[in-house]
Amino acid sequence: MSDPNFVILYVRSPAESAAFYAALLDKRPAEASPTFAMFPLDSGVMLGLWAAHTVQPPATAAGGSEVAFAVDDDEAVRALHAAWTAKGIVIAQPLTGMDFGYTFVALDPDGHRLRVFAPSSP
Repeated sequence: MSDPNFVILYVRSPAESAAFYAALLDKRPAEASPTFAMFPLDSGVMLGLWAAHTVQPPATAAGGSEVAFAVDDDEAVRALHAAWTAKGIVIAQPLTGMDFGYTFVALDPDGHRLRVFAPSSP
């Protein structure tokens, strides 16, 4: 069995979400239609944005989740926090130290949680 290589977020508007992620990731989607957009990430993982009203079988809320971005150090966390705040991205958790590292959480247009963190040294 292979490792998961797609993350798919159910969104209200793939066009709106694609514009948000294009600005956030500084890249254009490789695929875009009225119901779906896809970004190939540098890690090889694909980020899909699927119109929630077209998902089959219909999507149901299964609980919270996050898309996480690990960065090298606390300064990189602060830099992304400043850049995302300047872009007007909603910050749900301010810069804070947690047991796993320095972090903050932002929200995309649909309320998906985007966690940036610098892992603590073992």
